[in-house]
Amino acid sequence: MRIMVQKFGGTSLATPEAREHVVRHIRRELAAGYRLVVVVSAMGRKGDPYATDTLLDWAAVNGGLLPARERDLLMVCGEIISATTLCGLLEQESISSVVLTGAQAGFRTDEQFGNARILDVVPARVLDELDTKDVVIVTGFQGQSLNGDFTTLGRGGSDTSATALGAALHAEIVDIYTDVNGILTADPRIVEDAKPLSYVSYAEICNMAHQGAKVIHPRAVEIAMQSSVPVRVRSTFSDNVGTLVANPEGFKDVQTGIVDRFVTGIAYVSNVTQITVHSAGKGHQLQLEVFKAMAENSISVDFINVTPAGVVYTVFDSDSIKAAAVLDELGFEPQILNGCAKVSVIGGGINGVPGIMARIVEALSEHNIQILQSADSNTTIWVLVNKEDMVQALRALHNKFELHR
Repeated sequence: MRIMVQKFGGTSLATPEAREHVVRHIRRELAAGYRLVVVVSAMGRKGDPYATDTLLDWAAVNGGLLPARERDLLMVCGEIISATTLCGLLEQESISSVVLTGAQAGFRTDEQFGNARILDVVPARVLDELDTKDVVIVTGFQGQSLNGDFTTLGRGGSDTSATALGAALHAEIVDIYTDVNGILTADPRIVEDAKPLSYVSYAEICNMAHQGAKVIHPRAVEIAMQSSVPVRVRSTFSDNVGTLVANPEGFKDVQTGIVDRFVTGIAYVSNVTQITVHSAGKGHQLQLEVFKAMAENSISVDFINVTPAGVVYTVFDSDSIKAAAVLDELGFEPQILNGCAKVSVIGGGINGVPGIMARIVEALSEHNIQILQSADSNTTIWVLVNKEDMVQALRALHNKFELHR
């Protein structure tokens, strides 16, 4: 049995015209010989009748104190409406289908309502239904706790549902349909000559997702990478094959190009604050006190540099006042720099290649952009800049590495 998993996001299901495209993609893959498992999100976005954020707004204006368990019970309704709507459209087209909730599809999770982690996927019923149905429609974003309660997987949860099902079913490929034509070298709203990518490695797209690119959720990529299930990110509104995400050896027809591509894309995270705390002779004790205090106050830290002279790290702007107050209470005198942006240069070919950082510095220096902080890994180099310089930095780096070609 050749199994394909297709995932359709909220914008792919929001209108009758969009849903026609969804049915067309399903019909095409059935004609190609696949048995299909289709994972759906709630229809539309905030403000649309059945979108997840709309349901949350409904709860907020009707008491606003819905417990976490009951909030998840409300939120799973959006995907159920999407799934049953699609089922009706397929039956109208003489395509046999069945709807399964995340629980019925075999998703077992912990009890962290609102952001549950998948413990296991046992898709026995999915396989049984594929014996008699053309399409099994599964509600994304949700599972079931060991106690039998509905749970939701957090933002991007439908992507995670799709790749987890792909892994459990040993699917040939997972297609993630969205409103953009694959993965681009940069955000096209900022970099006008951003170019679609034919292929990226799991590591590259995982870093891009973590560093601000919102095309696919990093949890979904990590699951696909662990099981080596190929993923394509493609547009609902065209037949373009989009971007293939796989191990480099999976790029059969483009293998010769992977070696020479040092940099794959540029990503960013805006609205961050840089915090500097000098050691004042405390050394290791300072490091422990600072990061323990951030953790105890549920403040997420990033872009961390630790030296004998002290620590430098970033938090979201929304947490900066709280972080400063916590440090003040500990007797530190933190230096706070609001309004920063983290810009990431990402590429599987960066590791071990001389001159990448020199080109980054050169590109930014040519535009008088100050680097406030930097760090690197095997596949990514990060620089912190003032937010007012972010757009120019993204364009300069995109041009310096000739990603428009």
